[in-house]
Amino acid sequence: LKSESPAHRTRDIERQAGYLKPEHCAPPPPRTGSDTMWFIRDGCGIVCGVITWILVFYAEFVVVFVMLLPAKNVAYSLINGALFNGLAFLALASHARAMCTDPGAVPKGNATKEFIESLQLKPGQVVYKCPKCCSIKPDRAHHCSVCKRCIKKMDHHCPWVNNCVGENNQKYFVLFTMYIALISFHALIMVAFHFVFCFEEDWSKCSSFSPPATVILLILLCFEGLLFLIFTAVMFGTQVHSICTDETGIEQLKKEERRWAKKSKWMNMKVVFGHPFSIAWLSPFATPDHGKADVYQYIV
Repeated sequence: LKSESPAHRTRDIERQAGYLKPEHCAPPPPRTGSDTMWFIRDGCGIVCGVITWILVFYAEFVVVFVMLLPAKNVAYSLINGALFNGLAFLALASHARAMCTDPGAVPKGNATKEFIESLQLKPGQVVYKCPKCCSIKPDRAHHCSVCKRCIKKMDHHCPWVNNCVGENNQKYFVLFTMYIALISFHALIMVAFHFVFCFEEDWSKCSSFSPPATVILLILLCFEGLLFLIFTAVMFGTQVHSICTDETGIEQLKKEERRWAKKSKWMNMKVVFGHPFSIAWLSPFATPDHGKADVYQYIV
């Protein structure tokens, strides 16, 4: 069946009408002021998010107080300090937006008799109800056991941002991985230069800390930077590939049949980052404007 609902095309699965059992679903709870900001109350995710910010602040501390402030070249300190702090700020802003943005949650408990009747389904048209959150599940949506919601175009649940990566926050997650990779690479370059400088000069003059403390702080930063550079660079690459191919991580893993129209890679990028292309693509403060970039196009 190729018909569509008013909102999104529903999953084409043959089910009896009684399968939905709308009488088992209570009406969705009314929205309150506390629902305005999206935040997942998951202990593991909150800890991972806090650790992420602590590691970034540790890198800030070592870069500024161990390497840049003691440097004799003022221009070197100002340029690298402004660049590193600017990228770190964008990384943390991207992390906050990825964490506190609704990734595309389907309204919980909307599989009620009234809502199903409001869809005005045609004879033979079928919809799929998620038995876990009692919601009518749009096509390409999957249920997250951590968020306890069905998420539109869910890619995966990331504990480091304590949220799912989905239709509405994938841009911020991609920016987060990109900026973390950039500051990690920048920190490694500065550590290498600092070691060369300290070997050529007296260790007591290249840092305001004692030589053993300086070495330990630099080695820890080097280990952190290398680890995060590899992890975030790989994640950034897989996310960009997923966007260009218009196939989420879950769809790739489950090898789901492609039911949506194939678009160009550039159009797929516009769907996530906004239409048209602008400097706002790099800003975590700019909400993507899809414009002519249709999020849902299906083969008819």
